[in-house]
Amino acid sequence: MTETASYAAAGVDIEAGDRAVELMKASVARTRRPEVVGGLGGFAGLFKLDLARYRAPLLASSTDGVGTKLAVARLLGKHDTIGIDLVAMVVDDLVVVGAEPLFLTDYIATGKVVPERIAAIVAGIAEGCVRAGCALVGGETAEHPGLMADDEYDISGTGIGIVESDAALGPERVRAGDVLLALGSSGLHSNGYSLARHVLLPTGTDQLGELSVTHEALGGRTLGEELLEPTRIYALDVLALAATGTAHAFAHITGGGLAGNLVRILPPHLDAIVDRSTWAPGGIFDLIGAVGGVARADMEQTFNVGVGMIAVVAPDAVDAALGLLAQRAVPAWPIGTVVAGTGKVLMNGSYAGNPSWGAR
Repeated sequence: MTETASYAAAGVDIEAGDRAVELMKASVARTRRPEVVGGLGGFAGLFKLDLARYRAPLLASSTDGVGTKLAVARLLGKHDTIGIDLVAMVVDDLVVVGAEPLFLTDYIATGKVVPERIAAIVAGIAEGCVRAGCALVGGETAEHPGLMADDEYDISGTGIGIVESDAALGPERVRAGDVLLALGSSGLHSNGYSLARHVLLPTGTDQLGELSVTHEALGGRTLGEELLEPTRIYALDVLALAATGTAHAFAHITGGGLAGNLVRILPPHLDAIVDRSTWAPGGIFDLIGAVGGVARADMEQTFNVGVGMIAVVAPDAVDAALGLLAQRAVPAWPIGTVVAGTGKVLMNGSYAGNPSWGAR
């Protein structure tokens, strides 16, 4: 007798999906803002925008994922922080134009819905939203049997923000003489993991064993702890600095590295000069560079090398900006200046600490 076909027989467990929703409700509730209308379960998330608060508002949107950092989470079976990375990638692209993140929606695709794993992922997303001050208004969990392995998943998110049109930040505000302030990263953040894994977790090795090894370069932490360190979320810190009126632009340092992202906020008649001697990348960057023999150009194009965000501020506001960031426990320092030029980023000098890869 031929087995009767069904959705469950095809590998999709609707009851598991419902259970996952129940498990994530408490996490999502933590992110609620007064403007959110309704709760989970609707076809769309509703957000009541109070237009009386704004004169000429612009909506900003951003979509991103986490990339192959997910592979480390899968190896370690730790899924409760990867959502923080997702939120960081989305909201910190919003705030660089001065936009306040309002709400976010997520998408999780997996080979098999394991309710506890999905709930852990969403708990991380919710924690990221709390740190960024935005609401998690909805999402989608899709089960893809036959397309993805049972333990495989990918996540993405879309965020919406708002900014007054005359307060939007960008290249048109940048001036010669402006100072570049670096905001320190918490590690790799969520970029460059394909290279990091290629160097530190090569195919054919005991990858789980390698992740449990402690390294002096990492301050005694295990490689797994370092690679899963959540991305620092700068959203509220950037907005606080933008509110002073002395910040002209911000660059979120993600894929493409420092120069590749800083150039995006330069007008065509100005250059940015970055002084490498003002900081030591250290830690995970030194480990990857040394173990892999990675050239400086590749390191700088792939990783944030210790700088997760750059603020472009007026020269007479540097001390106040650094003081504000210190109060908010954000490591920050002057990293360079803006000068007349042709829209280029010039990386000068050698890194403090003289990493072996920094000489190549």
